[in-house]
Amino acid sequence: MKRRFGGFTLLEVIVVVAIMGLVFGVSGLAFASLRVPRQSAWLGALERARAQAIETGRPVRAAVPTDTGASHSPLATPLFLPDGRAIGAGADPLTGAPSAQ
Repeated sequence: MKRRFGGFTLLEVIVVVAIMGLVFGVSGLAFASLRVPRQSAWLGALERARAQAIETGRPVRAAVPTDTGASHSPLATPLFLPDGRAIGAGADPLTGAPSAQ
């Protein structure tokens, strides 16, 4: 009389684990790409102000977005000069680059 044992072979387990790893890996990458950068609105305002200063040839102060929940005072925003440098409390004094606070 031949007995048949219930269970899985090692090959079946390895194949299932490999497939699950691929599925979880791809879904993890998809969720990671949905994440929004923390200070995107703040940095976007700085980039727009710098571009506007370069285009118009006049100094421009960045407009601070209020919907981010961050408390940035208008005095902390840098003043962008027509050559692309930034001056003021929100700028790096050595390089003139805006510093995200």
